[in-house]
Amino acid sequence: MFSTSKKAIAAVISLLLIASLAACGGSNNNNAQGAGEQPTHKLRLGYLSVMDDAQTILAYKAEIYKKHGLDVDMKLFSSGTDMIKAIVGGQLDAGVLGFTNALSWISKGSDLKIVGGAQMGYHSMLVHGDSGIESLDQLKGKSIASQKQGSTADVVLNGVVLKEAGFKRQDAQMQYVSPAVAIQSLAAGKVDSAFVFEPYSSIAKLMYPVKEIYEIGEQWPFPCMVVIASGDIVNNNRDAVDRMLDAQKEAIDMLQNDPAKAASYITKEFIQEDELKKLDGTTIPAEQVIQSAIESQTFNWAITEQDIARMQEISEMMLEQGSLEEKLDIKDALDLSWQEQVQP
Repeated sequence: MFSTSKKAIAAVISLLLIASLAACGGSNNNNAQGAGEQPTHKLRLGYLSVMDDAQTILAYKAEIYKKHGLDVDMKLFSSGTDMIKAIVGGQLDAGVLGFTNALSWISKGSDLKIVGGAQMGYHSMLVHGDSGIESLDQLKGKSIASQKQGSTADVVLNGVVLKEAGFKRQDAQMQYVSPAVAIQSLAAGKVDSAFVFEPYSSIAKLMYPVKEIYEIGEQWPFPCMVVIASGDIVNNNRDAVDRMLDAQKEAIDMLQNDPAKAASYITKEFIQEDELKKLDGTTIPAEQVIQSAIESQTFNWAITEQDIARMQEISEMMLEQGSLEEKLDIKDALDLSWQEQVQP
C-alpha cells in the first residue's frame, strides 16, 4: 500500500471528480461571436469529460463551432451508455463516444450512423511502483480495476490485453468502476492494477508512485472514439452534420499541431487548480499536465480502411463476449460522405 495519506488521496480524487463536473452545461450566449458566420444551425451535442472527447470540448471552448455557423448546446454525460441512449431517444443529435456503443444499439434496430473519426484508443495499465509487477502475465490472479463490462475498454481488455497476457478475465479479480475510482483504489492499495485512459493516467503517474506496464495504443492501435449521429439529423440536416465535422477537424488539427494552445482552452474542463503538486513535492502547471495528456493521444478525423478492418475485428470480439447478439457488417454503420468530400 502506498504511504500517501488518505487526505492526499481524497484531494486527488476530488480533483478528478471535479473534472467530471466542470461541464459547459449548454451554449453560453454571453460569449462573443467567433470570426466566422452567424450561427445558422442549432445542434445538441453530448460529451464525456475525458481526453478522448478533447476535440469536441475544444471546438466548443474555442468557439470553432460558432465559426462554422453552429449554435451548439453541449451536454455532459457520465458514461457513453447514457449518451447513446440520449441520441437514440432524440434528446441529442450527435456525440463523440466509443463505436462499440453504436454497434450495440444498431444491432437492436436503432437508427444511428458513425459519421467521422475522433481518437485512436489509449488505455494504460498501471500498477504499484513497488509491486514487482513488470508484465501483463503477472496480473493473473491479481485484481484489475477497469470500466464496466461491455464498454470499449472492457472489450479490448478481454479481447486483446488479457489474451496477450495468456489468461481470461475469470482468472483475475475484476472490479468494474469509473476511472476516478480505479485510480483511487490503486492509490489506496485496494487493487493491484488499473486500466485507465487520459487524463487519469497522466495525473496518476504524476502524483502517485505508479508505473505503466502496457499501453494498448502502442501495441494494438484501434479507433476507439468516433462521431455518432442520429439517423434523423444525418437524413434531414446534412449541412449541420458536415459543419460539425468541419469544426471538429479544425479542433483536431490544433490538438495535433499546437497542443499548448489547445491545452489553454480545455484545461479547466479537467483540472480546476492552476497547479498540481507532484509526488516529489514540487508543483507543475495544470496546463502542462493537460498538454502532456494531449500529446499522448492520436486524434484522427478520418476513418481509414485499416480502421474499418480493426472495428470489424472488435465487433467479432463483442460477439464472442456477448455484447452483440448477431454479426454486423461495420460498413452498414458508417456514413463517410463528409470524409469523402474533404479528403484529397
